[in-house]
Amino acid sequence: MKKYQRLLCFLCALFVFFSSAPCVHAASSDSEKEDKTASPYFYVESKETGVDCFPLKKTSVNATIEGVVADIHVLQTYTNTGSSPINANYVFPASTKVTIHGMEMRVGNQIVTAKIKEKEEAKQEFEAAKSEGKSASMLSEERSNVFTMDVANIMPGDEVVIDLHYTELITPTEGTYQFVFPTVAGPRYVSPIKDDSGNRDEWTAAPYLPEGTAASDQYSINVTLSAGVPISSLSSSSHKINIDWNENTTATVSLSDPTDYGGNRDFILDYKLTGAEISSGLMLGQSGGENFFMLMVQPPERIEITEIPPREYIFVLDVSGSMSGFPLDTAKELMKNLVSDLRETDTFNLILFSGTSYQMAERSLPATRENITSAVGLISEQSGAGGTELSSALETAIKIPANADTSRNIVVITDGYISGESEIFQMIRDNVQSADFFSFGIGSSVNRYLIEGIAQIGQGEPFIVTKAEEASKTADQFSAYIQSPVLTDIQVSFEGFDTYDVEPVVLPTLYAQKPLVLLGKWRGEASGTIHVSGKTGNGDYAQSLSVADALSGNHDALGYLWARKRVDRLTDYGLNQSNPEAKDEITQIGLNYHMITPYTSFIAVLDVVRNPEGEGTDVNQPLPLPLGVSNLAVGYRVGSEPGDLLLLAGAAITMLSASLLKRYIRRRGSC
Repeated sequence: MKKYQRLLCFLCALFVFFSSAPCVHAASSDSEKEDKTASPYFYVESKETGVDCFPLKKTSVNATIEGVVADIHVLQTYTNTGSSPINANYVFPASTKVTIHGMEMRVGNQIVTAKIKEKEEAKQEFEAAKSEGKSASMLSEERSNVFTMDVANIMPGDEVVIDLHYTELITPTEGTYQFVFPTVAGPRYVSPIKDDSGNRDEWTAAPYLPEGTAASDQYSINVTLSAGVPISSLSSSSHKINIDWNENTTATVSLSDPTDYGGNRDFILDYKLTGAEISSGLMLGQSGGENFFMLMVQPPERIEITEIPPREYIFVLDVSGSMSGFPLDTAKELMKNLVSDLRETDTFNLILFSGTSYQMAERSLPATRENITSAVGLISEQSGAGGTELSSALETAIKIPANADTSRNIVVITDGYISGESEIFQMIRDNVQSADFFSFGIGSSVNRYLIEGIAQIGQGEPFIVTKAEEASKTADQFSAYIQSPVLTDIQVSFEGFDTYDVEPVVLPTLYAQKPLVLLGKWRGEASGTIHVSGKTGNGDYAQSLSVADALSGNHDALGYLWARKRVDRLTDYGLNQSNPEAKDEITQIGLNYHMITPYTSFIAVLDVVRNPEGEGTDVNQPLPLPLGVSNLAVGYRVGSEPGDLLLLAGAAITMLSASLLKRYIRRRGSC
């Protein structure tokens, strides 16, 4: 034990020393780049003078929601207050549902409208402009919810403003509309195997400010909600907000407390409309010479089913370092509610995972009071430490012997801070015939790409829990959803209405009471009838809509919404990334609809040589840790920078585990 005590004291001293030291910006030499892995790391300021290590000074989000479509402008303001030129890189998130279809760059009084180009072409043009001393910016997609912004040749005294234009569809669930704007991309765990394979995601090597460090940039969010009907409730569970009303159908929302930094957690705005339900309807529009339609069908009320067959639940719970503290405390509360809601005819199992995994029982156990008490006790002992090896834990869950007469449900509970999502998605695809997969995202800024992908591919439903007090309500929702789906075996047919390229191609089971949404193209006359059918717990369901009653108009957003749906299906959460035909079609959609895709990027170049020497310092804008996430979420990276000792210390502390640290501090008081 003494050797652990000495090591812990040494590591604590290193951590305190380097946390107070100036921080590391991106290295520029090839040899330094080769030494670095793709793991996130703590930001430690360089002693190099004249370099502005925090060029992103302000982010302003302005969203207008009209009906079910959100139009969003995000302004990023970069300013170089140092004395030498810099090149900035910034990693930021977005909703998995947005289409980014516009970008402008303003340098002083000069404005450049960005062009959409194939990703490699855009990268080459950016690097050429950078080396020639021209100011340039490039926006690229790393995941459907993670983007990187590169800005070259920000000269001393410059103010560079990037204006990004988003479109998103907002639909209600159980009568509640929710607008979510993610503000920070959490640190992604990179498996050592993947990191050594040469096939790594460089964006995951992002710098983070240590826990409790105040961010230097400003973050503002303003939302104008124009519902067209009375708004019955409007609130935010994530931020304190001001609401200015214009009668009862329009409201303007802004952050109310300037001292409360808004850029370290998802902004969540919930609202309900008078009447609670969205009416079924058809919207027609034209964009770029094509005709588009959007069909929204409100499903029937949920039917309570009393005779439910036995079910097996396998809970896969993340107890890694990023879950330490608030996320894990919330997950514990959720798990207690989930297992306590099981019926005696159900069976269950529990897998706890971090760098390794622990399986509660070889086979799933009956949901007796004794077994539930044992599971709750096991969960309560967890403190959070280590890596996030979800793939091996999920593989363990799938291999648990199954009962042919029992419906199997695998429930993943995590913050989703991993980089290897595609491996998880492929595993679920390969096993979706033997189980349904549900997912719970725990935390203030979860990886919604992973959480939503698990549920969509696994024919389940995603849930997000941001606060411990939401755990009981969310557990009740899960029980209701899984026991009584709203609509199954859904079929849509078109009579006398010539449609094509309709998305989605396969209609999923509706677990939650939310509208069925179809987007597609049409030609000829706007006439005919659309028929929708399915099955409910109460019998057959059918509804018909007349095309002649559709709401017609310009509706430019329909083209972007359709293109997003099409790209989502073609990428299929990474399934087709190596398919050349899918890649070609996705690329062409990006070029045709002027939108970001995995294979297209925005590039803007100010065609003036402003930095003749072409010399500048590459700076990675440091990110705040998401609210409630501890330093244990950031792995280690050993290289040549001063901060590498800090990173090694953080990793070693993680491996010693939080419980050992707490026990030692309680006994000795300090180092």
